[in-house]
Amino acid sequence: MADTSSPVWFITGCSTGFGRELAKLTLERGWPTVMTARDKSRVADLADGKDHALALDLDVTDAAQVASAVKAAEDKFGRIDVLVNNAGYGYQAAIEEGEEDEIRAMFDANVFGLFAITRAVLPGMRQRRHGNILNITSQAGFIGFPGSGYYAASKHAVEGFSDGLAAEVAPLGIKVTCVAPGPFRTDWAGRSLRQTPNRIADYAETAGARMKSTANYSGQQPGDPVRAGQAMIKIVEQGNAPRHLLLGELAYDAVTAKFKERLQEVASLRDLTLSADFPK
Repeated sequence: MADTSSPVWFITGCSTGFGRELAKLTLERGWPTVMTARDKSRVADLADGKDHALALDLDVTDAAQVASAVKAAEDKFGRIDVLVNNAGYGYQAAIEEGEEDEIRAMFDANVFGLFAITRAVLPGMRQRRHGNILNITSQAGFIGFPGSGYYAASKHAVEGFSDGLAAEVAPLGIKVTCVAPGPFRTDWAGRSLRQTPNRIADYAETAGARMKSTANYSGQQPGDPVRAGQAMIKIVEQGNAPRHLLLGELAYDAVTAKFKERLQEVASLRDLTLSADFPK
């Protein structure tokens, strides 16, 4: 078991939002922290004058940068104890109006980039038989809202990946947690959000209406990114990190309601479901 008295945190997407606030909290505790952003100058102020901080350029869609960032972290601090896959962004469009380039770019960042950085960090965690991987997903990892179908698909993909990963690495002492926020006061619904405007009238009251409400909601969300960071630290410190952590009342209410609705639907179709098997 690795010495976790001063755990080494590696956090992607630290220029704003969850990543930045979490990095501040780990640094305040004196923990070695690797902060990454596509432009490391965006996090240089957090690292200034701190021996236990390392700011790195990292575009998670760039395989060479993924490899070099993990190597730099391990060279400086000797290991990575906690990986926080936070880099990513939102894209909204009606499904029919979605643009191929936008969809693929978001999946490269939210899904394939997350896969790549996880693969790069796993060898060290596996050798030490210790580690925590926190994948920042969303309530959209459980619920596909109108206008956010492609974003939800990217987060559903991370959920499925995390299920498989958790099953593989649990015997190796590595914990995997999907952290699923509801609406928080980050740049997700503001500067970072990409949208394809709704032009087909048939989707105006579904995708179009939700896209407008998302943009108008920016800066007024109930979720506090600092408190979210504190919750993430707490589950790592407790030593038995859960498979899922919802963040915020709205996420809790929406996801638990969706689970109940889905379970009721599955149960109501039990006889039809079982009829698909060969007769016993």
